[in-house]
Amino acid sequence: MELDDLYFMNQALLEAEKSLEKSEVPVGAVIVVDQKIIGRGHNLIEKLEDATAHAEMQAITAASNFLNGKFLDQCTLYVTLEPCTMCAGALYWTRINRVVIGAMDFKRGYSSLGIKLHPKTKVSHGILAEESEKLLNDFFYLRRNKK
Repeated sequence: MELDDLYFMNQALLEAEKSLEKSEVPVGAVIVVDQKIIGRGHNLIEKLEDATAHAEMQAITAASNFLNGKFLDQCTLYVTLEPCTMCAGALYWTRINRVVIGAMDFKRGYSSLGIKLHPKTKVSHGILAEESEKLLNDFFYLRRNKK
């Protein structure tokens, strides 16, 4: 694990906290090229009433707009929760170079469903996993125990 990975995953966690403040499932993402964040995103599904408004999709759109192109083959995505199949599909088509995942999603994550990212995409996971899981666990605990 590199110090840069910790820094950028912390930035993704800050995005996840923005989701939490909006009563959204706390997932955050940042996309980086040349050590610069060019896309940020957090879940906006409830606010936008849009099932596709996942953190990764928000970050992909921002990064693509920044680069004026559809390919993110020089970029790294840092995301606090393993992407779902929809987001994995979008990442496949962007040809993203690398994906760094905090917490794994053993129920809905792309890898548990046998989906693969682009063959050239490198994947790392477990960076700040405990912090990512805590945000999610706290959110769902409060939601289940709301009176």
